[in-house]
Amino acid sequence: MTEEFAENTARTVRKLPKKQYISALQQMQVELVKLQEWVRREGAQILLIFEGRDAAGKGGTIKRLTRSLSPRVARVVALPAPTEREKGQWYFQRYIEHLPAAGEIAIFDRSWYNRAGVERVMGFCTDAEYREFLTSVCDLERMLVRSGMVVIKYWFSVSDSEQERRFRARQTDPLKRWKLSPMDLESRRRWVDYSRAKDAMMARTDIAEARWHVVNADVKRHARLNCIAHFLDQIPYRDVLPDKVDLGDRPEHPDYVRPPFSSQNIIPEPFTPDTS
Repeated sequence: MTEEFAENTARTVRKLPKKQYISALQQMQVELVKLQEWVRREGAQILLIFEGRDAAGKGGTIKRLTRSLSPRVARVVALPAPTEREKGQWYFQRYIEHLPAAGEIAIFDRSWYNRAGVERVMGFCTDAEYREFLTSVCDLERMLVRSGMVVIKYWFSVSDSEQERRFRARQTDPLKRWKLSPMDLESRRRWVDYSRAKDAMMARTDIAEARWHVVNADVKRHARLNCIAHFLDQIPYRDVLPDKVDLGDRPEHPDYVRPPFSSQNIIPEPFTPDTS
């Protein structure tokens, strides 16, 4: 093991009971809605960066974090590999357009730190490009913070044995097999190379204005709750949810007759409600 947590897998740690996990998650999702409304009202700009090992659980945490939020306020940004045109741009250019405007939360599911990770390990960038990135990214993040943006960076850390278990689960589960890409297999083979790249990246980019926060991700339920709880603690939001609305009586329109289903092109219904 290099930079990762000591062995602490779901097989050796007692997992939080599902009922307790769901209860805690639902309470946090209520708080996230409050935070969302505060962000919208105050015009705050929040950038969340999620990085970490393949199969570390970033995507699952993002799904739980955004489940009850408006996609107009909380946007998930998961960019594909750069096009030929994008390869000829300033490196940060394609990310800049996805930064949050006033009243928005942008969640980067992987980010410009690809350059210090996969691009560095796989040789997709030159040594000069890598060194320039390590200098420029700190300047960029400081500039974003000076402009009023909140920048929060998370690294999901998973042990090699737990990552291997998840890879093997993906191999046998048809719902998850699409997640097991050739790049994932290569990262599995180059575990130590990725560890060294991550260590070097954190040493250079863990700045006071935008610290790296490490999430112990060996147990998914714990990682999700711990990450969301930490995020909520970073933002000084207030409960600005609107008061309950009085719907009043619904107006009647006796002159309107709804057309029967038989007159419409209804999709087949292999699943129908039990009317017995």
